Amino acid sequence: MKTRLLLLTALAVVILGVAACNDTATNSNDRANANANTKMTGTRAAATPTATPKYTEEQAREERARAKGNKETIGDTLDDAWIHAKIVAKLIGDSQTPERKINVDVVNNEVTLRGTVDTPAAKAEAERVAKETDGVKKVSNHLTVSPAAKSANSNKAANTNKSKTNY
Repeated sequence: MKTRLLLLTALAVVILGVAACNDTATNSNDRANANANTKMTGTRAAATPTATPKYTEEQAREERARAKGNKETIGDTLDDAWIHAKIVAKLIGDSQTPERKINVDVVNNEVTLRGTVDTPAAKAEAERVAKETDGVKKVSNHLTVSPAAKSANSNKAANTNKSKTNY
């Protein structure tokens, strides 16, 4: 009985060993290659950056149409439209700049900022955003600073009724 059990155990080990060798999901060469690569000397090739989506002519047409609606100017190149889109997006995302009051013109990679802002800091921030945008060669800041008019309380006169109501 013991020999039979020993034979069955040996047979099971052999079958499992053969099954493991035929498993194509794992590749023992991967471990060997990994070990071989750690012993390599010399320079390592730089990783290639992830490809960014191309800015298309259709996207540029849409951006030009939006700009025209806002009385802004965009040159004929894809670069000009792409620069405009990036600057407008940055200005919208920046809490210090009132994007809707700033016109952004882009022609030949040169940016002109026009409009009115509330503070000198907002003017400087808009210029900084434009200058730090990839592809921009020059920024002309024609923004004017005009603090927002403080609204008077027009309800003050309406609240002066001092009549008493008897119930």
